[in-house]
Amino acid sequence: MKISNKQVWFVTGSQDLYGEETLRQVAEDSKKMVEGLNKAGLPLEMVWKPTVRSSEEIYNTMVAAGADANCVGVVTWMHTFSPAKMWIGGLKVLQKPLCHLHTQFNREIPWNAIDMDFMNLNQSAHGDREYGHIVSRMRKETKIIAGHWQDQPVQDKLAVWMRVANAWDDARDMKIARFGDNMNNVAVTDGDKVEAELKLGYHVDYYPIGDLVAYVNAVTPDELQAMLAVYDSSYKVAPNAKEGGKDRQSVVEAARQEVAIRKFFAERNIKAFTTNFDALHGMHQLPGLASQRLMADGFGFGGEGDWKTAALVRTMKVMALGLPGGTSFMEDYTYHFDGKNNAILQAHMLEVCPSIAKNTPSLEVFPLGIGGKADPARLIFDTAPGAGIASTIIDLGNRFRMIVNEVEVIEAKPMPKLPVANAFWVPKPNLEVGAQAWIMAGGTHHTSFSKALTTEYIEDYAEIAGIELLYIDKDTNIRQFKQDMRINEVYYLLNK
Repeated sequence: MKISNKQVWFVTGSQDLYGEETLRQVAEDSKKMVEGLNKAGLPLEMVWKPTVRSSEEIYNTMVAAGADANCVGVVTWMHTFSPAKMWIGGLKVLQKPLCHLHTQFNREIPWNAIDMDFMNLNQSAHGDREYGHIVSRMRKETKIIAGHWQDQPVQDKLAVWMRVANAWDDARDMKIARFGDNMNNVAVTDGDKVEAELKLGYHVDYYPIGDLVAYVNAVTPDELQAMLAVYDSSYKVAPNAKEGGKDRQSVVEAARQEVAIRKFFAERNIKAFTTNFDALHGMHQLPGLASQRLMADGFGFGGEGDWKTAALVRTMKVMALGLPGGTSFMEDYTYHFDGKNNAILQAHMLEVCPSIAKNTPSLEVFPLGIGGKADPARLIFDTAPGAGIASTIIDLGNRFRMIVNEVEVIEAKPMPKLPVANAFWVPKPNLEVGAQAWIMAGGTHHTSFSKALTTEYIEDYAEIAGIELLYIDKDTNIRQFKQDMRINEVYYLLNK
């Protein structure tokens, strides 16, 4: 996961009406804005582009943006009035995410000095409205950020959009490996892979588990010992899992699997993957520890063949790169109805990412109780309290729908007989309304959970992708939620 070589282009709109002196000032001001924004510590480099003054210049700039592999999005701003019909051709061909920065160079009106020259130069207040009209009329998805470019809230929103645009770029060539199929007869983890590639960029390939077994069998003793040394130094290793412990062989096999999977993925440029406990022929155990550690390094993961969640975990990890909090594959496990703070225990058999761990995870070996294989090694930990989001993408047949639920992680009690990584959270506005809305929307039992991201990231992503988004938050009302779903159904039927 690298973003250091990615950029967004800053394109300033104007026209030839104002003369060379004004246009020179437009260029100088926009350069200073780009320099200032880059110094503000935004996640991606912003690249200044020459002022566009005609249909031809706009068209050529947008074509160039689409052809530049390092460009992940375009930020537009109208310093002066820029007649919007000039933008039609360029906006038609633009294939990168679009952000409209509605701002102006100066912060305050110079009351004693303002004159017609100042008015001719500083026309963002109506230049951006002219431009915004054509973007709206063309039904072009865009993020609009309004406010002064030096203000922190504006820069924060711009940073969110940059991270999402970078994640969208990452998804354009996302290869997802499925070891085995999805769990038999399960509906929500399956879907239209062709439409997913057309709409979201996900390229899903099936690999027989035997292909991976060949890599497992080829792991060298030196590679194996190096991985075991990482385990022993990184985690609190339980006595039965330490060197000489009675279950050490399960840890050895887990290390062998991880070395093999990393090689397999590196040769194929794979960014996300799924496993299935029903497809383990030739494997000693389910590769739970490897899945946890690969997620920690940025790979997406989905259990039981859930390729959509695997892809979303990867995308949300790219968005969150460098931010505190962590992101993980997660599953709704069981409810806690105490009448005061009703909550959901979130966990999975093995595969929860240690990036969300409250403390150093423990490496332990316990029976799995499913799959009929040897007792697998896994990392066990709790998730620290705090705000987070749980999100999913589902296939409704005629469209993809994204759902996001804001949640509050709370302290879980010790579970000495359930050796799994977990999170314990209250969905907003509460368990009863949150769960009802999620089920009404067709949400999955698997989610991509993040303490690093907010709903704004998911909103920006859904808009770039052009897919439906349903929010479940502190303001959710079931009656209104039903009405929103009915309206959405009509909208997507008319616009399919």
